[in-house]
Amino acid sequence: MAAGAQLVAVALLLLAGAGPRLAPAELTDGNSEHLKREHSLMKPYQGAGSAAMPLWDFQGSTMVTSQYVRLTPDERSREGSIWNRVPCFLKDWELHVHFKIHGAGKKNLHGDGLALWYTQERLVPGPVFGSRDNFHGLAIFLDTYPNDEATERVFPYISAMVNNGSLTYDHSKDGRWTELAGCTAEIRNQNHDTFLAVRYSRGRLTVMTDVEDKNEWKNCIDIAGVQLPTGYFFGASAGTGDLSDNHDIISMKLFQLMVEHPLEDDTVDWTKIEPSVSLLKSPKDNVDDPTGNFRSGPLTGWKVFLLLLCALLGIIVCAVVGAVVFQKRQERNKRFY
Repeated sequence: MAAGAQLVAVALLLLAGAGPRLAPAELTDGNSEHLKREHSLMKPYQGAGSAAMPLWDFQGSTMVTSQYVRLTPDERSREGSIWNRVPCFLKDWELHVHFKIHGAGKKNLHGDGLALWYTQERLVPGPVFGSRDNFHGLAIFLDTYPNDEATERVFPYISAMVNNGSLTYDHSKDGRWTELAGCTAEIRNQNHDTFLAVRYSRGRLTVMTDVEDKNEWKNCIDIAGVQLPTGYFFGASAGTGDLSDNHDIISMKLFQLMVEHPLEDDTVDWTKIEPSVSLLKSPKDNVDDPTGNFRSGPLTGWKVFLLLLCALLGIIVCAVVGAVVFQKRQERNKRFY
């Protein structure tokens, strides 16, 4: 019953729709002209080593040093988070995150990962990478441990989820049922800097990574039809369980994107809209493949053609068999005359 209710909630959240294939998104070069300092976390951290920071609140195991903000140490059963105090009223923005996930654990003996948030709620601890479940808004998960032993996807795995408060993140399935899209990325125990960018503009959500020491962005997630309200808060959280890692945030920089909107957008109260997504397939259609991506659930044109062809061949075979059986019966009946 719970699974059925979950799928119904997903269906209500996601509006069926389709659109043209998206062109690659171009990320900002980080021009400081559009940097929003009230939403950014950068060195030197003001209030480092103290229990308070201007513009940012932190809780749990979070520790602020001169070089990084450590959400969790490499210890079991820890969770921590850091949240911006100022709600963001930008309709178009881009978040650049410099992070580091590292620890002593060997392959598949580390966890659990960190999450980046743009949500209505803040500073609420919970089971989803150190923050609350059934949230309102956007979450980007950097998951380093596969809880689903049957999965074929390769970890670490980055995924996106939009929630209106009705969906529950299923840790046992690594959030597969509510995931919009995702990709595999080598983000752990790197000897070089690792970055992630989240861009939201005119209903399009783009996530890109720079984790290969090439100083270039690589596409990870690109989804149109995403609706996010203004007035939500940016944050980051992390959690460990039986396995652990250091989860560090070095910087979070938010940039305002100068984008033209249709005139009708001026009549919309963006603080009142509900987080939602309009996309071709629902997350409940997600099926793993070895590349870490998803095979499409809905029937495409060639699948429909193959089904019709198989049905036609089946009808022909049945007709031939029926004709043979009928002829045999006719011959048998003639013998009695």
